[in-house]
Amino acid sequence: MFPIRDHNPSGRTPYVVYGLMAANILIFLSYASILNDNHALYSLFDRWAMIPASISNGMNYHTLVSSMFLHAGWMHLIGNMLFLWIFGDNLEDELGHVKFLAFYLACGLGAGLAHVLAAPYSNVLTVGASGAIAGVMGGYLLLFPRARVDVLLIVIIFFRIFAIPAWIVLAVWFAFQFLGGLGADPETGGVAYWAHAGGFVIGLVLAVPLWLRLGGPRFWQRTHGQPPHPEASYRLGESSIPKIRRK
Repeated sequence: MFPIRDHNPSGRTPYVVYGLMAANILIFLSYASILNDNHALYSLFDRWAMIPASISNGMNYHTLVSSMFLHAGWMHLIGNMLFLWIFGDNLEDELGHVKFLAFYLACGLGAGLAHVLAAPYSNVLTVGASGAIAGVMGGYLLLFPRARVDVLLIVIIFFRIFAIPAWIVLAVWFAFQFLGGLGADPETGGVAYWAHAGGFVIGLVLAVPLWLRLGGPRFWQRTHGQPPHPEASYRLGESSIPKIRRK
């Protein structure tokens, strides 16, 4: 189940979201030609990717930021940019451009530190914007829990697009990260589940002051838990593939 868009585009141009997407894409393209050269790729990541053991030893703190703009492959990049594009614009609209950038970076830093706490002696290279974007998702959940998000459901050869409340999409995503973290060994590599879960919680907490300033529960009542902009009208709605019942 993949979210593909929300129904409430931002009321103003999300320059920071576009800038972050451009930075991530351009940086990735700058080394895409060496993705199949393990030696060259390791040399690059060894300098700029985050290594929890190095952070624990008080070294290479710059990698907490630089690692946020590196990705391990095309699908890693595309997935992260899709989530940033869906959930980032409305949050930037409410926070403002500068505050949103600070929020994004703070979530990324916090997510990186959460991963270090989960695996303080790991020497596995860690890259990706997922932790920062998870923070954006946490903030989105607090402010716009009932925003409609279109998801693409794929079950073998069955495809269907339908809209569900954002809180369901985000709660399911967070549950997968939390359960994944419980079942994985962060010392051996793979997905940095605790960075995702940590970034999500940090983003939710950092969004609380904005939520309170907007009115707290009254903000939800006034906006019905949705971004305060008219819903977009999409030509592509629910799938036209007919349902087939078993006899």
